[in-house]
Formats: sequence, structure tokens, C-alpha cells
Amino acid sequence: MIQFILNNQLIKTHKPASTTLLDFVRYDENLRGTKIGCREGDCGACTVLIGTMKEGKLHYMSATSCLTPLPNVHGKHVVTVEGLNLADKLNQAQQAMVDCSGTQCGFCTPGFVNSMCGYALSCAEPTVENAISAIDGNICRCTGYKTIERASQQLAEKLKSKDNDNPIPWLVENGFIPDYFLSIEERINAIQIEEYNTNGIIPIGGGTDLYVQKHDELHKYDLDYLFDRSSLNGILFTGNKCILKSAVTVTDLMENKRLLETIPNWYNYLKLLSSTPIRNIATIAGNIANGSPIGDFTITLLAMKAELTLTNKAGESRKLMLKDFYTGYKTFAKTADEIITEIAFELPVNGTSFNFEKVCKRQYLDIASVNSAITILTNGIIITEAHASMGGIGPIPKYLAKTCGFLVNKELSVPTLKEAEKILQTELSPISDARGTEAYKRLLGRQLFFGHFIELFPETIKMEELL
Repeated sequence: MIQFILNNQLIKTHKPASTTLLDFVRYDENLRGTKIGCREGDCGACTVLIGTMKEGKLHYMSATSCLTPLPNVHGKHVVTVEGLNLADKLNQAQQAMVDCSGTQCGFCTPGFVNSMCGYALSCAEPTVENAISAIDGNICRCTGYKTIERASQQLAEKLKSKDNDNPIPWLVENGFIPDYFLSIEERINAIQIEEYNTNGIIPIGGGTDLYVQKHDELHKYDLDYLFDRSSLNGILFTGNKCILKSAVTVTDLMENKRLLETIPNWYNYLKLLSSTPIRNIATIAGNIANGSPIGDFTITLLAMKAELTLTNKAGESRKLMLKDFYTGYKTFAKTADEIITEIAFELPVNGTSFNFEKVCKRQYLDIASVNSAITILTNGIIITEAHASMGGIGPIPKYLAKTCGFLVNKELSVPTLKEAEKILQTELSPISDARGTEAYKRLLGRQLFFGHFIELFPETIKMEELL
């Protein structure tokens, strides 16, 4: 049985586990404020809030309900736009949308309101920039966004006096959320819910890939729900090694203090990955196991020399370098009953530089045409170690072994990079498709490769000398 609190109501259901949260709230609970748009996590019309107990406290996040399997809200608090209504007035997010004329046809408005309320619940230091970022997963086809941005600004201004020690009471008192929120944490703790464990054949984490590809077919499959399995969650550090459990999300990585302190621009790199509601539920192992040739985090981890731990149903584990995981397009060096349980990589040390680059039709919220990452270690002007990767230029996420091998023990100079780029081109095998022609992708590969060095070594590598 799946149990959770939906707005102010305790839900106990035996619905098929493959049911999406979107379909459950609309068709089983008749909460029609949660809209059906793209069913791919792009439009944000189905955005809800999910409250989860973490380290003894209730934490809320926005999520696309069209991609959320029902078991992934087991033991949690789900909030639709109906659950944000106050008894006798609009809540602060709704009022801001009215004051700033942030709605026209209204189809997208519930999703925006949920994202804005999610920001009010989760932000520690409100800024206009972060308030606008919180609605980056919501699309409006009417307003041109400026009115909604002004509504977000109004909300951020009112949150500046938020009591972060007692956020829920403060938000209730100041009209951001209804007063039933005050009892949710106690009610969740009282349910005494165990982990929702299954022993299915096909593993599923956040659902952000499988539910896009096979939404209408998932009732046929025997799924194994891994998103909330405690053994698969957490970020650990052993010396200079970072170990990611497989169900860690992109948001977990964006908020980890040690990673933010150790890897320059880490937050900005990860902000290029999808949108806030997707980053909140998309798992790192899912991005790897998807096998997409342009998986953004896969490309990042390849350049970080990541090592996978694969574990089978019997509990037997083995190690495998990520660069050896892909054997062909969406085929892997794993057995059918193995799942990724850990991803490990070394943090950058003194003299080590890391960079990630991505080209797509939109700066944010888009699939890459070509993406690339590099980790490079130098001793003065000599390159002592190099690890580079590139996506969108072949059937698999590509570790550039020949190019990296050439760079080692070479002088960091424009002539070296020009010779390396010739070798790079021999490793690329792009095809012409909707994201660009073969020639265009080869050009992007060249430019992104050079771009790493221009970004990391601006005093030594000048753009005009590479052109």
C-alpha cells in the first residue's frame, strides 16, 4: 500500500505503482488544478510540491508530477494548488500574480503558483535572481514572462524577513501557506511508514527518463522503485574522494557545500542541467544509465575519471570505470540484474582545473547539440594529466582517450592545442540530425575543446591565436 498526505488528506491507495502522481491527483482525487501539458517535464503545468522528512525536518521541493511515480511520494506530503488556498484571501504568490498581471489564459498559472510557494518554503536567503530561477521549469505562452518576473520579485521582497528558524509558522502567519501545514510534520511522523520496496526487474529512480519514453507502457513492466531507498541516498567524502550514492539528485549536488567550495563554478555548471523541478527528482545514476550520448552529467563525470559500483540482486558488487561502461548506443557493460549503486570521483587538487561547456538552442532547459568537459593538471607550463569528454559526437558519451594521451607531458601552448584538435577530430563520429549537421557538430567539438583552455588559462591561451 502507498500512503502519503495529499494537501490536508491522508491517502492510502493500492493503485498500480506505475501510476503517475499527475494522473492520481487529477483522475482519482479530482484535483484539476494540476494540468496536463507536455507529459515530458518541460512545461511545468503539472508542478506540485513534495515535502520529505530529512534529518528530522520537513523539506519541500517542486516536482513535475507527470514524471513522478506514485511510490516516490510514499510517506511524504504532496501539495497541489488547491492545497495552497487560504480560507478567506489569496496567498502571497497568488496575490503577486494578480498585482503584477502575471496571468492571461491561466493554464500555466497553478504551476507557477506552486513553484513560487515552493521557493517561499525552501529559500534561506531570498533574492530576486533565485526567485526567478525557482520558476525556470514553468512555461507561459501568453504573458512574455516580465509580469511573472515582477510577481516573483514582489514575493522575494516579502520573504526578506522570513524566520528561517521557524519557517512554517512564519509563512502561515504571513499568508504564504494555509495553517494546516503546521501539523504536517507531526502527521507524517505518526504514520510510521516503511520504505516502499519492490523487487522488480526494471530499476527506476526519479522517473525523468523512463516516464518520458514509455509513459503509456509502464503498466506492462515490473518496476523496481529506488528513489527513496536509504542505501542508495547520500553524498560521502573519504579523504579527497567523493562518493555519490546512485539516487542522489542534481539538486543534492548543487546544494552540497564541499562540492561548491572545491569545484569553481560548480553551481553554474549544474544550472545548465534541465530545470529546478527536474533537478529536484533526476538521479545521477539515471543520467548515466539512460545512456544518452549527450547526458550532461555523464559527460561531467567522464572528465572526472568517475568509477561506478555495480551491484547485482545477490548483493555482489564490482567496480568499473565509467569510460568503460558504454559498449554501444544504449548498451552497457553490465548484467541484466546489476544496478549502479555508487559513483566515485576524485575532487580537484591544487594545480587541477575543471571546466564544462554546452551548446544548445536555448541557454537553459535544453538538450545539448554538443557538450564537453575537461579535467587538466599542470606543472608550470607542462600538462601532466588530462581527462576530457564530449557528447553529441557519436553513439555514446565519449571519453577522448587519444586526445588526452597526446596532451600529457606537452607544453600548454597554442601549437599543442592545434595538434591535439587534429587528433580530436579522429575521435569524433557525429551524424546529421535535428540538432545539427555532421560538419556543425565537428565545428562545435573544435570550439568547445579550445573553449576549455581559453576559459581555464586566459593568460596563456588567447582566442584570436586559435582561430
